[in-house]
Amino acid sequence: MKRIISMLIMAVMMTAFSSTTYAQDTNDRQQKREKLAETQARHIARQLAFDDATTAKFIDTYCQCQKEIWALGPRAKRQRGTAKTDAETEKAIEERFKRSQKLLDIREKYYKEYSKFLTPKQIQRVYAIEKRMMGRLGKNAGKRHPRPRR
Repeated sequence: MKRIISMLIMAVMMTAFSSTTYAQDTNDRQQKREKLAETQARHIARQLAFDDATTAKFIDTYCQCQKEIWALGPRAKRQRGTAKTDAETEKAIEERFKRSQKLLDIREKYYKEYSKFLTPKQIQRVYAIEKRMMGRLGKNAGKRHPRPRR
């Protein structure tokens, strides 16, 4: 049963991140992203066997957290093979620090929110399940968009 649910979740995730999604307008992408976040939250809630009230709170809080993270924008892409000056390199490092700090602030904020209705062990499990899901998404993303060989 767990395997079927996992396969279903993976199929939904792969569909949401497929290359056709990028060709559609921003609003449609945002809706799919929100649906994916809700699906992930439901999956995590099922894994941890939350009751209905806790599941509802968790899904809402998880989706709010994801929206704040998305609002930060995508990570800056590293340009390979181009020579940068020391000033450009320093600026890029500082930008990464700022983004990392904002991300940390969001994670701390939502840890406090989760603490209102989850135990620390449950929160730790949420993070572990989320990390595992993101790892799977990363692996699948490489399969969908192979890098050109040089």
